[in-house]
Amino acid sequence: MRRPEGPSLRSGRRRAAWALWMLLCGACDFYYYRVPSPDELWHVIPWFDHMIHARYIRPYQTQHVPRYTPEGSVPVSGSEPDWSAEWVSGKTTTANALKNPMTAPRSPGPSVAVIPRAMEAAGDTLYQNFCSVCHGPTGNADGTMSRQMGAPSLLTPRSRGYSDGYIYGIIRYGRGVMPRYGDKIVVPGERWAIVSHVRKLQSQHPVAPGESAPIPPGPSATGSTSAVPK
Repeated sequence: MRRPEGPSLRSGRRRAAWALWMLLCGACDFYYYRVPSPDELWHVIPWFDHMIHARYIRPYQTQHVPRYTPEGSVPVSGSEPDWSAEWVSGKTTTANALKNPMTAPRSPGPSVAVIPRAMEAAGDTLYQNFCSVCHGPTGNADGTMSRQMGAPSLLTPRSRGYSDGYIYGIIRYGRGVMPRYGDKIVVPGERWAIVSHVRKLQSQHPVAPGESAPIPPGPSATGSTSAVPK
């Protein structure tokens, strides 16, 4: 049989509960204000950074902030060299010295250029988008605007005799009625893909009648080559 609780027992329990409550409150105060916060300990893990007291540099704050990037991930050699002044003056030394980095000789066997499959597809697409309207889908100057623009065939002995770099220069800077496309096809690799596609068209079709004497480069009448291309 349970003994009835007296006033003193109930009062003692209340005091004990109150003391426990105060102790817990004091523990909370101790935990929040005296135990070190985990945010103050993240610095011991070098590969992890917290988001509360993170140190950072505001954009354009200073140019002396060290940049630790993997070697080769950021270009440091500047942009593609500009030879527009030489091109406009009618010289082809720099252009003719360029080598198409997208092709490689086939080995063993005869030295026939091999175009990587991805670049071959890119060259076809870019040519159809930018070039076929004037030079025709096959390069024979039978495009929509060929006659209106006076675009030459790319299958003549003259066109076949141009170096890859010279064709690249025409794409980049333009010449005559052809505007420059360096500000439209801004990636050098894509320009080279077009050059390779022109060579592919030439290899697939017989030589079209035409003069063989080269035409020196000059400024574009429809797109200035006096400014540095994008």
